[in-house]
Amino acid sequence: MIDIDDLKKEARKYIRYEKDTENRIAYLSFDRPDRLNATTIGMRQVYADLVFQANIDDHVKVLVIRGSGENFGGGGDLPEQAEMLSESDEDVSLLHEFGIKDPSVKYPPKDSFRFLHGLTDHYAKPRAGNRPLQDFKKISIVETKGYCYGWHFYQAADADLLVSSDDTLFGHPAFRYAGWGPRLWTWVETIGLRKFQEMLFTGRPFTAKEMYDCNFINSVVPREKLEQETLKYAMACSRTRPMDVVAVQKTFLEMYKQYRGEYMGSLLTGFVEGMLPMMKNDRKSDVQLGGDVFDKGLNNVVKDLDMDYPPEWRLSRSNRRKP
Repeated sequence: MIDIDDLKKEARKYIRYEKDTENRIAYLSFDRPDRLNATTIGMRQVYADLVFQANIDDHVKVLVIRGSGENFGGGGDLPEQAEMLSESDEDVSLLHEFGIKDPSVKYPPKDSFRFLHGLTDHYAKPRAGNRPLQDFKKISIVETKGYCYGWHFYQAADADLLVSSDDTLFGHPAFRYAGWGPRLWTWVETIGLRKFQEMLFTGRPFTAKEMYDCNFINSVVPREKLEQETLKYAMACSRTRPMDVVAVQKTFLEMYKQYRGEYMGSLLTGFVEGMLPMMKNDRKSDVQLGGDVFDKGLNNVVKDLDMDYPPEWRLSRSNRRKP
């Protein structure tokens, strides 16, 4: 049985959390640059814990979220999910995703709807680490650069403010390999229906300029000016009205988002994601998570499929440079 405490202990090596108590700014950094800051189960849960902690901490008014190295993040750690997505009939326990350690608890069998939907529905809850910023009553700022894919794209959508380098690419590989992601509703709201449909149906990443034109980004600057620009925003937010006022403002905005159906959208997407085993390929060349992707090697499959798209629509920067 996988112990979530062990996963979270390991995850703390890859997340840095620091506070500037004088200015009431906290900095949360994903520090796994050799893996494009890909988040493990443990990292997502530690992240949720830290966002919850910052929400209560009177030393924190602004939370800045960023990535170490060249990228904000390439999404979740897919190899970690190989057993869950495999087509093997052998049952797999996902209790660690829920933080359950009791060996007497039996996880639903793999051939049940609840096997996958229980988890995708859980992803709609802040404690799972996918949407904790939606319950955050302080000011959140996400700083993006390089890749902003998958799980990291969720955080970019949920943040109050987004500062980006001009070389950032935004998107979700799951649009090509599954067809959806937990924040579908929020992306429609923030990007706009027409352009998000383009991203969803083509699977192509959008540039920082395109996302700025969609009103998804607040500020786009060259890479060398990124930290300075983020600090400008963070300092301005730290000097505005008191935290009690911010809490009132955020409560108003949360009610507006729920009026627009933010949480309902998460629940609906969780239901849709739970239907993944029912999706059938049209042809042998189709690729989807849960097929033979992990047998062939995820990186090889992704790279091969990526080359079927026009260079400017490819997810990989190295592939975008190829003819």
